[in-house]
Amino acid sequence: MPAPKKTIRRSLLVTSAVLSSLALAAPAAVAAPSPSGSPSASPSATPPASMSTVGGARLGQPGTQVNLASGVPVLPKDLSARSWIVADAESGDVLAAHNAHWRLAPASTLKMLFADTLLPKFPRDTKHKVVPSDLAGIGSGSSMVGIKEEETYTVHDLWLGVFLRSGNDAVHVLSAMNKGVDNTVEEMNEHAEELQALDTHVVSPDGYDAEGQVSSAYDLTLIARSGLQKKDFREYSSTVSAKFPGQTKKGKKVRESFEIQTTNRLLAGDSDVPVYQGIAGVKNGNTTNAGATFTGVAERNGKVLLVTVMKPEKDEHNEVYKETARLFDWGFKAAGKVRPVGELVPPKSAAQAGAQPGANPSGEAGGSGDGGGTAGTGGKPVAGAPAADGSSGIGTALGITGGVLVLLAGGAFLVNRRWPLPDLVRRRTRP
Repeated sequence: MPAPKKTIRRSLLVTSAVLSSLALAAPAAVAAPSPSGSPSASPSATPPASMSTVGGARLGQPGTQVNLASGVPVLPKDLSARSWIVADAESGDVLAAHNAHWRLAPASTLKMLFADTLLPKFPRDTKHKVVPSDLAGIGSGSSMVGIKEEETYTVHDLWLGVFLRSGNDAVHVLSAMNKGVDNTVEEMNEHAEELQALDTHVVSPDGYDAEGQVSSAYDLTLIARSGLQKKDFREYSSTVSAKFPGQTKKGKKVRESFEIQTTNRLLAGDSDVPVYQGIAGVKNGNTTNAGATFTGVAERNGKVLLVTVMKPEKDEHNEVYKETARLFDWGFKAAGKVRPVGELVPPKSAAQAGAQPGANPSGEAGGSGDGGGTAGTGGKPVAGAPAADGSSGIGTALGITGGVLVLLAGGAFLVNRRWPLPDLVRRRTRP
């Protein structure tokens, strides 16, 4: 992982740039058209001729965008996804993209926005007794974690259900706690706008197919990058397995639990997909309109990449993970060699936060509902250990000192798009 000294050198350069180039600012957003039409927002396999140019003009062009030059590896030839993007999670550089702003049905990758919106609201030890109305309106055929009426769950339990099993029942219970589905949808749309994820329009908080519900590979990558600033988000999205409360049985004093495992195949592995080296999250999805979708984050040799893949056309088992893995492989080889084709823009408020002395642009301060989690507890990676609740464990990487964060907060967003990523939670192999 990047050493603290390297991070400090970068920070000093940023600070120097602030003093000499205060006229520069973060890239301006270009509004995307209003959502319309079918939930897939793509009546054919042909992308729109004109798309949003948030992050750079080339990202609004249809087709593959990459700057191939001497020493830059060629892209994988067997990619079938309608849209994909490879980006540096720390610098925000988009290394390559294909129809990055094509507005498509997101499926359960939209749960990343749900989590990024609601995680700060409820401490993880908050308890909630489920009533029938909490589970009303869940779409037919939805993925479920197995929540039962009249049972009590902690917020921690519910988030495990959201991230590991992509449970729409867990989403609806948390939405009920957040003044209902309609209010949650409204807040998610407001948060998407704040993130400059302007291709995104939320209709159902769980990602279930709905008329007019769309996002894009670019937006999902922005959303993942924002979520990864939160300790709880990093923890839940990297957890491989956990214990989930079962139904209370008559005559038994102790409520039994059962094991749930992540549906992220790059994190857990499968018969035809190995665990990806350095994988650390984030979220997968699959619906009739969306097909398979996936956003992942991985670290290797000090580089952290985000890859989003939407709707592979190849009808092969786990194809979305296979194409993601090939794009990760390319990205790690190309990083530092390829000239970016665009960038991941910061949130609208980032420049304002960066202009305030002592502000933390990572968004970690203020908590994510877990009783803390401020980045910068040290620069040395710490080995993971099993959590007390039985969830398969977490480690830390990308250590960034608190002093460096304060230095960056002095104005980095005025002149530099870099968003310091806090300690990245790493997948821990189960014993």
